[in-house]
Amino acid sequence: MKKMFAFAVALAAMAFSTATSAATASAQAVWGFAAPAISKAVFCARVARELAYGYVWNYAAKTGLVLGANNLTGLINTLYNAMDVVSREQIGMIPAVSSDMTFERAAVGQTVTSPVAPAATATDIVPAVTPPDDGNQNIGNKGVTLTKARRVPIRWNGEEKLALDNSGNSYNIILRDQFAQAMRTLANEVESDLTALHVKASRAYGTPGTAPFGVANELNDTAGALRILEDNGAQGLDFQLVLGSAAMQNMRSKQSGLFKVNEAGREDMLRNGITDRLQNLALRQSSQIKRPAKGTAAGATTNAAGYAFGATVITLAAAGTGTFVAGDVVSIAGDPENKYVVASGDADASNGGTITLAAPGLMQAIPAAATAITVANVGFRNLFFARSAIVLATRVPALPAQGDSAVDRTIITDPVSGLSFEVSMYMQYRQVQYEIALVWGCGTAKDEHFGILLG
Repeated sequence: MKKMFAFAVALAAMAFSTATSAATASAQAVWGFAAPAISKAVFCARVARELAYGYVWNYAAKTGLVLGANNLTGLINTLYNAMDVVSREQIGMIPAVSSDMTFERAAVGQTVTSPVAPAATATDIVPAVTPPDDGNQNIGNKGVTLTKARRVPIRWNGEEKLALDNSGNSYNIILRDQFAQAMRTLANEVESDLTALHVKASRAYGTPGTAPFGVANELNDTAGALRILEDNGAQGLDFQLVLGSAAMQNMRSKQSGLFKVNEAGREDMLRNGITDRLQNLALRQSSQIKRPAKGTAAGATTNAAGYAFGATVITLAAAGTGTFVAGDVVSIAGDPENKYVVASGDADASNGGTITLAAPGLMQAIPAAATAITVANVGFRNLFFARSAIVLATRVPALPAQGDSAVDRTIITDPVSGLSFEVSMYMQYRQVQYEIALVWGCGTAKDEHFGILLG
């Protein structure tokens, strides 16, 4: 209310100063003897008007009011037309993960952590005078860091626009396409960062180098993914399955039960090539599914110590060659049903170092004997997870309290991905620059609820 009152007072001051200037000018023409005093009054009136004008301009810029041509209101249709183009991209991870908007006070490079309680240990009840002296736990944490503050600039000068107008080309169409490319670039970077989190997954299912769903009328791949999530304790959560183009092609061409309306009970896969849920997994597609290089380890074995169910740190024997790298998928002899993801590797398997498996660790104990460990071949990393297992934090770039030189700003939200881009306009010398910007970071909140569908 105070700001609105000040705004009204400033407008009144502008009007009063304008009227004062006109009146004093008339008086000066009639009464020449009072020229010095009248000139001072004119000067004071002009100062008051300029101060009031500055206040009104700053207030309007902060509140989004329209002041002349130098604002983004006229570009809203252009921006949303551009968003329509971006929304047609194959973006599956962004809408599938948990979006966290509590990072407004976190700066780029800062980490926001949340506590993680460890697994509990049960003991027998033994009557005694005093209760047992136990129950202490080491509380861990998981963090997400805002790692990226990215922008895409678009700049035009007067001569360039005039040349387009003279040649019959449409400036607005070109500008629309530039906005589309800018938003597409940022959205794809966010999507790529999310799919790169495959190195944080717990376990894997499928055959590397062979796209999932390749066997007609067989959904073993979704059943295997769902089993991993359920075995790892992800019960009753919002499960997601994000596939690359090869896996999606197999699903559309070979899983006829999904596009036969009398069997599927709906026609969306037949008509649109996509369905919403399959065996409790929300089905999505991404163009950013990764196919990473693998470690070069060969002939590696465990030592002869033996490892219990749930163990994560495995000591290697001084045997074999090559490397284990984070994100490798490994198989252990005698445990054919499970494929484990390496959380941290070993730069030289021949020296008897250690590797760490992602939680929840071994699903089958390793006997007290040297046991072969094999790195899976290269393949695409389709992903399945509970929505809450992966966090995407986004915000608009921070500004100093005094603002910057932009004459206007607006925020455009992509209705498909949910990303909100900040669009700023900077008036420069005989040219204008638009900036499309976003700050983000991503990470895993629960590795056990995250897996890889190999392909």
